[in-house]
Amino acid sequence: MNIEELSPPERRLWEAALKGETVDLSSGDPSTSDPAHWGPERVVRAEVLVALLAGAVQPEPGQVAAVRLTGARIIGSLNLGHAEVGMPLALTACVFDEAPHLYWASMNSVHLMRCRLPGLVASGARVDGHLWLEGSRITGGLWLDGAHIAGILNMSGAHLTNPGGDALLADRLTVDANVYCDQGFTATGEVRLPGARVGGQLIFRKARLHNPSGAALYASRLDVAANVFCDGGFTANGEVRLRGARVGGYLSFVGAELAHPGKTALNADDLAVETDVYCSDGFTADGEVSFAGARITGQLSLREAHLANGDGTALSLQRLQAEEVLLRPAEPIKGVVDLSYARINVLRDDHATWPDRLQLDGLQYENLQPPMEARRRLEWIRRDTDGYQPQPYERLAQTYRSLGLDADGRSVLLAKARDRRKTQGLPRKIVGWFQDILVGYGYRPFRAASWLLGLLAFGTVIFSLHKPAILNEDDHPHFNAFFYTLDLLLPVGDLGQERVFAPSGVYQWIANLLVAAGFILGLTVAAGATRSLSRE
Repeated sequence: MNIEELSPPERRLWEAALKGETVDLSSGDPSTSDPAHWGPERVVRAEVLVALLAGAVQPEPGQVAAVRLTGARIIGSLNLGHAEVGMPLALTACVFDEAPHLYWASMNSVHLMRCRLPGLVASGARVDGHLWLEGSRITGGLWLDGAHIAGILNMSGAHLTNPGGDALLADRLTVDANVYCDQGFTATGEVRLPGARVGGQLIFRKARLHNPSGAALYASRLDVAANVFCDGGFTANGEVRLRGARVGGYLSFVGAELAHPGKTALNADDLAVETDVYCSDGFTADGEVSFAGARITGQLSLREAHLANGDGTALSLQRLQAEEVLLRPAEPIKGVVDLSYARINVLRDDHATWPDRLQLDGLQYENLQPPMEARRRLEWIRRDTDGYQPQPYERLAQTYRSLGLDADGRSVLLAKARDRRKTQGLPRKIVGWFQDILVGYGYRPFRAASWLLGLLAFGTVIFSLHKPAILNEDDHPHFNAFFYTLDLLLPVGDLGQERVFAPSGVYQWIANLLVAAGFILGLTVAAGATRSLSRE
């Protein structure tokens, strides 16, 4: 490029680049804030920047060359595709007429702060320093797919706008340090980070994402080495998709507001988090929140959360694996809570905020906090939308037994038998009803003892009024109605009454019924006593 052809502002920039100095073309006149009114004293051709960055100048001895420009309007195409750029680029409060192209370029560091761009294409680019886009406004899409940034990616306060398209296209992006999308970061259009890798923290604190027709944040298979912050006023209108993502620290949605009515607001299926997940302290979701198949080493907290999804599933923890789940929202969850086949060490909940509809089949847990009495926990189980399922009762009874609450465990198993009876045909219902009345399905064995005492009293009265005949006329033992009835009832042993006296007629039928009842009830009492002794 011929230096004689440069305009005065371009010549200033050319000479300043040799020393790495900043050229400020901004004006203090408020009436010139509109770039359309900027005169030639603030215009720089993009080809001049390309020439400088491509090595058209050599730094003076002892100086570090850099392109540093403030308050300029850049016209033409800044095309550095596949270029090897050895000097830093720092543009502040500049306006681009055309979208810069940095695809597959090798850059030193790039700072585009508070700039306005009709797009930025940096697909496959490698930045050996930081990529700084703080406070910039980019329309038409920011493309960073396949790029590699060795330092920080800073988009704090940036505004990305591409309605109906990709506001940020960063598939397979690699950032070795932190990514900042905070301090008023907004995006209209889809923010895409599928398969991206972040070596530090990913920060969306106070960010606002808007793409109601699809995904506001699409980050499937995202890999973050440290923490992810989507809190501090984070809002997303559209789906937040973290399916298959991995977080090496903790994931925070504290106080976040997600909205995708009638659809999925947060999809964290198969998510892996090394510590905790916080969807708490004012977290709000209008739409389904799903952690199906997720693996959380620490706690999943839903304390003081607000979840609603009408008639659909509001919270899916199906197949979740977690050390602890704190399911104590600010109010009852509106919609189904699916806990089927989840594996949780400690489940903490609150009766006051139980949802009306649950799915519990296959749920495994080691402890419930608070354990509550069996009557209350049975109310929890009976909220299952699938109706009677045996596994939730078995799991709850086992938990009570492990806590030493054997009576509550037996109450749960008795309730299981009664609820199962409701699903059976009439013959089985009749048999079950008798089993319940007589011995509580075997879980109230000492109820049989009460029946034995009642039958003993009944037999004593009957045979006192109607003494049985003597079988052997040569033998005249003393008849005792009490011991005779007891002899009939006892399934084992001989008190010497039953083999001597024999009733007749209807009293023979009564005696036979007492023998049969004694045999059945005696075995039940023995079995119950054996179970009690074995537990002790």
